[in-house]
Formats: sequence, structure tokens, C-alpha cells
Amino acid sequence: MNTVTKKITQATAVLLALLSTGCAFVSLTDAGAEVRQSDAENVKNCTLVATISSQTKNTVVVDRNLSKVREELIVLARNRAAAMGANAIVPVSEQQNGTQDFNAYSCP
Repeated sequence: MNTVTKKITQATAVLLALLSTGCAFVSLTDAGAEVRQSDAENVKNCTLVATISSQTKNTVVVDRNLSKVREELIVLARNRAAAMGANAIVPVSEQQNGTQDFNAYSCP
């Protein structure tokens, strides 16, 4: 194997290793940390604030780990809900192609 091919192979291996570690593209804000993930049963006495659509990359050269994508969608929804004055989110759709919808609630 010549030197150029060897370097390309090594660079590709490093890139794939980094991508497979599930690099986080989003982070939870301080306000988002105050928003809890809930279910429909636990928000019966809450007020619906809005429906939020979260979206993140589900493919970066290769398909990303579904659980990492799910975590990022939840973080995005929590951050957005906090910005709207909500303190709870409930998923209202399944994760699909890096997108998921959540209802944001204000609970006592």
C-alpha cells in the first residue's frame, strides 16, 4: 500500500471512530434542565403551552446511533419548552428521520 493510500485509510478510520462515539450536537441549557420529561397521565392538571417539533441530524456520513438522536431530540424539546415558559414535555409522535414532536405543558 502506498503512503497516500495508507494516510487516507488512517484518516477515514479516525473519522469513523469519532462519528461512532455519538458526538453531541446540542446541550441542555440551565432553563431546559428545569423541564421534566413526562407522560400524558402526569400532565392531566397542566396547561398545554405549545406543540414543539424537534429536529437533529440523524445521519452524518453514516446513520447515527438512534438513542443519541433520541436524547438530542429530548434536549432540544426541553430547551425550547423552557423558553416558552413550560416545565414539562410529553412526546406525541415517534422519532422519525431525526424529528419528533412534543407537547409542552405548564404544570403547578
